[in-house]
Amino acid sequence: MTVWQQSAVAEWEARGSYRELAGHRVFTVEVPPEGPERLEPLLVVHGFPTSSFDFHSVVGPLSAGRRVLLLDLLGYGLSAKPDLAYHLDLEAEVVAAYTASLGVTEVALLTHDVGDTVGGELLARQLEGRWPVSITRRVITNGSVYIAMAHLSTGQELLLALPDERLADDDLLNAATIGAGLAATFSPGAVVDGAELAAMSELVAHGGGNRLLPRLIRYIEERRRNERRYTGAIEAHPSPLAIVWGRDDPIAVPAIADRLAESRAGSPLTWLDGVGHYPMVEAPGAFAAAVLAHLG
Repeated sequence: MTVWQQSAVAEWEARGSYRELAGHRVFTVEVPPEGPERLEPLLVVHGFPTSSFDFHSVVGPLSAGRRVLLLDLLGYGLSAKPDLAYHLDLEAEVVAAYTASLGVTEVALLTHDVGDTVGGELLARQLEGRWPVSITRRVITNGSVYIAMAHLSTGQELLLALPDERLADDDLLNAATIGAGLAATFSPGAVVDGAELAAMSELVAHGGGNRLLPRLIRYIEERRRNERRYTGAIEAHPSPLAIVWGRDDPIAVPAIADRLAESRAGSPLTWLDGVGHYPMVEAPGAFAAAVLAHLG
């Protein structure tokens, strides 16, 4: 890694701590409030195949008056990367264990990509009385909420075609290949520093995570099987919902955001023009402002 990449990742790691959650070592970050704490904490769940580092440029403004709680899901970023079958239930257990470890009883929820689906499982559990945390309000961004409408990338299709097992070596998916795949999801007009992209890619590969991608990608199959549970909870949960969407997303296409807004009459939809699948990376200022406008 370059000096910038090393320092950025090291700084992010230094801001967090490792916790034993659901039987696994998980990297977590608890950003203190900027100014007096007057609002409920904000729980952030990141996307595939990256990590909580995606949000490192926006946690400052998002922490105005509230704590911001982030974690790397199991198998992602700086968290443990065991060779096992990954399920959305397990990821939800990890997130629930995190809030329990902090004694949190209510949160606002910000989710992206696979985090939208993990969030859907958490919302379903909350409705069933299985997650004792009140959701005050939600912001959902760029994810395959309606999986049949998503335009999966060539890389995602390749991963899904592989066996659900850990790759034997790094030849197929090295950091450079991962970086190219991530860059392809950005808007053509987005300007993302190469070192930022490289840091994101290195965190995917950290601890052999690149070899686990054929296992982690199975969430798409699980989403197809159980869409009514996850998307149903996203649509039906009574907490106020806002949608913030990069309009140029080639995977979670704009029609997905339109359909979600139609399913939740009165839920505001904010478009970020010239922004693709990673709005918090491609346009951190505009993204933070849009999220804050909805979260209060």
